[in-house]
This record gives sequence, C-alpha cells and structure tokens, in this order.
Amino acid sequence: MTRGRVTSRAVARRQRLGYTVAKRVLDLVGAAVLLVLLSPLLALVALLVRAGSTGPALFRQTRVGRDGRPFTMVKFRTMKTGCSDVLHREYVKRLLEEDTAVATPATPVFKLDDDPRLTSLGKLLRRTSIDELPQLFNVLRGDMSLVGPRPVLPWERELLRGEYDDRFSVPPGMTGLWQTSGRSTLTMRQALELDLQYVRRCGFLLDLRLLLLTVRTVLRVGDAG
Repeated sequence: MTRGRVTSRAVARRQRLGYTVAKRVLDLVGAAVLLVLLSPLLALVALLVRAGSTGPALFRQTRVGRDGRPFTMVKFRTMKTGCSDVLHREYVKRLLEEDTAVATPATPVFKLDDDPRLTSLGKLLRRTSIDELPQLFNVLRGDMSLVGPRPVLPWERELLRGEYDDRFSVPPGMTGLWQTSGRSTLTMRQALELDLQYVRRCGFLLDLRLLLLTVRTVLRVGDAG
C-alpha cells in the first residue's frame, strides 16, 4: 500500500514536470511568434501613444508573480501621466466588500469602465486589449505565462491574502479562465474563484483551449467596438 502511494506520487511529479516544461515551451514559442507577427502593430501603437499624450509609450508597474515574487510588468500606456491610483484602490476594495457584478464582455474585471484618467486612445487600447500586448516580453522573460491568473498589484495581494493564496502557486498569465468564461457579468469574487479553478485544473490542453477562446473573445470585442 505504501509503495503504491509512493509510485502514484512519483507519477504525479513526472506529469507535473512534463506540464511545466510543455507550458514553458508553449510560452516561449507563442510569445516569440506573436511578437514577430505583431511587430508592425506594436510599433504603430507605440508611435500613436507618444503622439497622443505626454509621456512614454510603455507603462511599467510592479506586479506580484508566482510564489509572491515581484516583477516589472510592461504594457502600453493608456492613462495620462502623473495620475493617482486612489480611484482604482477604492474601486477594488468596494468590489471585494459589496460583491457586485463588475464586468461586461468589453470591460474586464478589475478595470474601471469609465476611468477619467484614460486618454482617448487608451480607451480603445483597453477595449481591444491591445494595451496588454507588450506583456509578451514578460512571457519571454518568464515573469508571466500566456495563460494563468491575472497578475495583481502588491496592495491587491494584501487584500487577497488567505483564501486566494493558491492563485499565486502558478505564474500569472495574459489570459485565463475568467477572461474566457463567456459570462456577461462577473463579481470580483467569482473571477477570483475562477482563478482558483484554473490552478486546480491547469493542464496543457486547458491552456490551449483558453488561448483559442481568448482569440475568439478579443475578435468579438473588436467587432463590437
């Protein structure tokens, strides 16, 4: 009986290692290919961001990664420079306390629908998720994965301590289960529960499925916009 348990654990470890390796290969190949294919778009957006408002094209921000390790995430700047994050902090705290529905297909969870800090171009970039494409560089570096829980801010991590700790046992991702859930509305806690479901179910085939669903969701939002 003991030997059987040891054998089962060894098999589980090998399967987990195999998935980890396959996931990293998928991340490297997928991110590299996408960066090459999308390089004209990335260059154009960078020029438009610089021309549309004062400030750099890229926005760098500290996020919390796997096992609570901090890393610098990059994305296209969608806000005016020098803005305070007080509005966003109050918004997230309210969502956790009130458990209100906060998302539509074109407005991701945790993002303010009508944020006055956004530039005109920034609204379009967020609606189409183009602002997140520079995170492909984070995927290449190993800070993030193509698929995983959303990378949270350090102060958000403090709010989520306890029941949501397991979501930090895997790398954060550019897309995940809640982004492709197909629901018209989600509460913040429902989105966090979907993150935990991903951690429990994660596998190579699930990652491929979520990537395909993400492409379909982004195209649908782009058509709607």
